Amino acid sequence: MTKRALVPLAQGCEELEAVTLIDLLTRAGVEVVTASLDEERLITASRGVQLVAQTTLAEVESDRFDVIALPGGLPGANHLNADLRLQRMLQQTVQQGGYSAAICAAPKVLVTAGLLAGKKATSFPGVIENQPAENMTFVDAAVVQDGQIVTSKGPGTAIAFALTLIENLLGSEKRNEVESGLQLSEAVDAAVF
Repeated sequence: MTKRALVPLAQGCEELEAVTLIDLLTRAGVEVVTASLDEERLITASRGVQLVAQTTLAEVESDRFDVIALPGGLPGANHLNADLRLQRMLQQTVQQGGYSAAICAAPKVLVTAGLLAGKKATSFPGVIENQPAENMTFVDAAVVQDGQIVTSKGPGTAIAFALTLIENLLGSEKRNEVESGLQLSEAVDAAVF
């Protein structure tokens, strides 16, 4: 059965994080659904890039997803954080055995939804350590997974974040397959002049 992922797109989201999540999950064969928070499906991201959501959150609110992955960026993460429907969906996804995941400024949404209480988590510096959940442990790492909760630091960690979600959903073999196609080891070697 095909795994399903929801990537909510808020006005002012971080485009690199959103597109990386959508792209890599799709490469892995996950059915990715992008949804705007309201009727406006044309999303202007944090740096002016325009993205088009496939649907609205209202249209998929009762759907079941294997993962909900939140891109960060500001003011996008603030819009996500203010959406009570999204908080319920994140809670339900975990209750149903799925994953709730957030990167950059978006882990604040997981704090608000009560999903980081007693958990290890990370975020963009200064976001959740300044407003932590009860008994939350902030970990300064690119990606932190604690059970069904996955958090990540920011745009530069978006590939590692997406690959972690792929491994959780489809296993390490699929993660390795997607990762090998990205030529990440070549990127680490840097440019030759």
